[in-house]
Amino acid sequence: MNLKFNLADREISTELPAFIMGIVNATPDSFYASSRGGIDRALQLIDEGVDVLDIGGESTRPGSSYVSEEEEINRVVPLIRQIRKTSNIPISVDTRKLGVMKAAFEEGADILNDVSALLDQPSLAEFCSQKKLPVILMHKRGIPSTMQNNGGYEDVFLEVDSFLRERAAFAESSGIAKEKIIVDPGIGFGKDLQANIALIKNCGRLCGGKYPVMMALSRKTCIGAITGRKEDERLWGTLAADMIAVQKGASWVRVHDVAATRDSLLLLQALS
Repeated sequence: MNLKFNLADREISTELPAFIMGIVNATPDSFYASSRGGIDRALQLIDEGVDVLDIGGESTRPGSSYVSEEEEINRVVPLIRQIRKTSNIPISVDTRKLGVMKAAFEEGADILNDVSALLDQPSLAEFCSQKKLPVILMHKRGIPSTMQNNGGYEDVFLEVDSFLRERAAFAESSGIAKEKIIVDPGIGFGKDLQANIALIKNCGRLCGGKYPVMMALSRKTCIGAITGRKEDERLWGTLAADMIAVQKGASWVRVHDVAATRDSLLLLQALS
């Protein structure tokens, strides 16, 4: 297997069953403390074999509050600048704000990871189209401070699938190439346990398989609900869920633990 994906200026590839996106949170309040860090964490994930670094300056954990554009830029840009001194690793920026993405792009960012799926600032779509940047479009309900208050769905797959199809169509109509769109069902974002389970089981069916699917399951509440374990004890459950998601059709996994994920993907590849 050889997966390929086009950035603005180059192609990346992996011989594993999925690309590994490693989380670097330049925040004081992301839900998993070990994900918070700067250049040392970024370099560690690069050494562990990450394919893409995902840098976020605004926590989206349940109950969190948004931060200003200025604050987010001050958190994200210096870190990207440091990484670019030593590495050309692809960098994704987890942001909803045009100003943040513009500043990050100037320092060498390659991908937009938008939890609002281009809804909060639709002008992001035009910017990414102009710069030929890939986008990750995620489904969520509401905002982080209130999103867990409404987690019920009549048919969660149908609703999430319909939303992602509509947002991907908007991205394409804005000039973003189909092959540069990744969809993410937003596990844990305004969804209860049964909704999360249904989406994991059916992730490969999203948008009829038209776009790559990213699963961000790492150490989330649904893993804890099933295993009864706290965040720092959820690695094994995360690895199992990620491998099942890949078997179901996901081709991207967004994780805190790159080395362990890489080993698991190697085993999945060898034993499949």
